[in-house]
Amino acid sequence: MRDEDKEDKILNILISNDDGIYSRGLYELAKRMIAFGKVTVVAPDKEQSATGHAITLHRPLRCRKIKLYDLDIDAWWVNGTPTDCVKLGVETLLAEDPDLIISGINDGENLGTDIIYSGTVSAAIEGSIFNIPAIAVSYAKHGEADFSLAAEIAYDVINQVLKFNAGDCLLLNINIPEIKNKSDLKGIRITRLGVKKYKNSFKEYTDPRGNSYYWLAGELIDGELGEDTDIYAIRNGFVSITPLNIDLTGYKDINMLKAWKFT
Repeated sequence: MRDEDKEDKILNILISNDDGIYSRGLYELAKRMIAFGKVTVVAPDKEQSATGHAITLHRPLRCRKIKLYDLDIDAWWVNGTPTDCVKLGVETLLAEDPDLIISGINDGENLGTDIIYSGTVSAAIEGSIFNIPAIAVSYAKHGEADFSLAAEIAYDVINQVLKFNAGDCLLLNINIPEIKNKSDLKGIRITRLGVKKYKNSFKEYTDPRGNSYYWLAGELIDGELGEDTDIYAIRNGFVSITPLNIDLTGYKDINMLKAWKFT
């Protein structure tokens, strides 16, 4: 990351996503990240939303270098998950490790406990596993979205992040609220993850042979929406920046389990 002695360093930036390599959010993000250095895109060949941190084990991965619209950058599609893309990019496709990994801009928010399912956030987490600073960016839009506006805001926020030396453990989840103009933005909040809960998660249907099948849908109900959460920030017009940690250890329970004296 940048510090006062490295302000002019050319960053190597790897961009991925879960909406697919031809998504508008990825294109608008990549176009603006060129201002920070050399941009390389390695992204799924098709939409891979809600794949979480899945990796491909039971079939070969294929990739192809492409021309990504009008951008003068290296770009590959991969017939795998977002996590596959980051792993393949870092370990095989890039000549040197990236200085920064950015995943997005996702078509839709990634907030609260829903990030467990998010391919967008998982791509950033994979970067953190490689000890590379990583940022996931999502746009909380509904219907048609102006990703150029979201990308402008993402650029402004990432530019501020890059001014600080945050170390190799930086892992951020950034969400941008749906707005019509930059002037509508209320500001930036540093947040924690809220809790999203759903009811009626599965809809049951019957096929022509009389067999039941199910579609995952669900209606969002109020979860934990404290004013310091990412959900509250987005609902109230703020950019949300949530620092994440990949260590899932339940530290508060370690001493309790030790007291059980397993034999």
